[in-house]
Amino acid sequence: MMLKTLLLAGGALMGCAATAAASGFQVNLGGQQNIGMGGVGVGLSLDQAAMFYNPGALAMVRANGVQVGANFALARGAYTSASGGPQRDLQHLLVTPFNLYAAFGKEGKYKFGVGVYTPYGSQLRYADNWEGRYSLTEINLQSVYVQPTFSYAFSPQFSVGVGVTMLAYGSVNLQKDIPLPTGPAHITLDGTTKFQVGVNAGLYFKPSDKLSLGISYRSKIDAQVKGGNVNYAGLPTGASAATINRSFTATNFDATLPLPATASVGVGIMPTEKLTIGFDASLVFWSAYRTLDFNFSGNNGNAGTPTDASNGLVGGSSTSTSKRFYQDALAFRVGGQYKATDQLILRLGSAYDFAAVKDGYVTPETPDADRYIATAGLTYQPNPHLGIDASFQFERFAKRSQSQAELLNNGTTDRVAGTYRTDIFIPGIGVRYSF
Repeated sequence: MMLKTLLLAGGALMGCAATAAASGFQVNLGGQQNIGMGGVGVGLSLDQAAMFYNPGALAMVRANGVQVGANFALARGAYTSASGGPQRDLQHLLVTPFNLYAAFGKEGKYKFGVGVYTPYGSQLRYADNWEGRYSLTEINLQSVYVQPTFSYAFSPQFSVGVGVTMLAYGSVNLQKDIPLPTGPAHITLDGTTKFQVGVNAGLYFKPSDKLSLGISYRSKIDAQVKGGNVNYAGLPTGASAATINRSFTATNFDATLPLPATASVGVGIMPTEKLTIGFDASLVFWSAYRTLDFNFSGNNGNAGTPTDASNGLVGGSSTSTSKRFYQDALAFRVGGQYKATDQLILRLGSAYDFAAVKDGYVTPETPDADRYIATAGLTYQPNPHLGIDASFQFERFAKRSQSQAELLNNGTTDRVAGTYRTDIFIPGIGVRYSF
């Protein structure tokens, strides 16, 4: 029981609700124009960010170009214990996911491109002495993906594309308190992920000037930490503490988290030359995330020699398993843009994402819930080559509660009963140059 409580925070290995724009810990902040339109993009060919939403549409983007964008995510979250007591607010920390794309080739025939983006990343800190401090107190994580992409148009109506998604860099720092008879101690898990490769592929079909269709598939990637560091603070000292300290000898950990596959379809409708409307639907295959497993190794000296049988322990065990049992989740998005003048384009959108986390399985690092998303954006084009994009996204999570009885029935007492509330504010800015 102690070990499960100790390591629940590991569920945030690569993502968290603080920047989520999709179910679970998936993020949908690929491009500023798309964000302003509710996150649609599978059935559209707006700009170089098409390689994120649907690589098949990249060949249909009219111009070659380079673009860069950044978002500034601020989560406002709160937790109230099922047994009552004061509301515990998250400390407000700013997270800045970014995106960069460049694509070159023959218009309407083929495009080569590369994208660099941060689909997972967060910084979150709960209030001091909150009821779930033995599950999580703080998380700080980063990830950077690189995606070389090639897209080819077989005709003016049909194109395909494929990108190699590479988890080029990822880091995680998880912290929590440890309940001990001598008083709380603290544990920190800190590590970097191994290089991993997946695929992002898509088809794009435009039967007329007023209609376009798209299908995309992003494959699953396993984020792996090998040889991460385990550090302790506040463990008791002196001979009388030897028995307790023998349960905390690990210096390293290994863990794997599945980043799930996603299948999406999209439709673009252009009723006039000035108006574009998009609809997307996605299915995220979260059911691949069944358990979170940790393996510990090393010996910090608390148990004697490195060959001691009790080396590599956290909470008295060399392994940990925590139930997740996520479910596949749907997301629906709609948005539009209107070209008000040659220099100004206006955007609005909304989305509804269904939760991947079942009742009784909610964790502090990802208090997932059904969520409503509203977006707005605009582009200012001082000349035909330069575009400045601004976006704003607001997410409201449905109130998510779980009881102690649910935790007992599911065998998930490694997390806390209570109610989570979350709102997220995400302004963004981007610059594009076309040639």
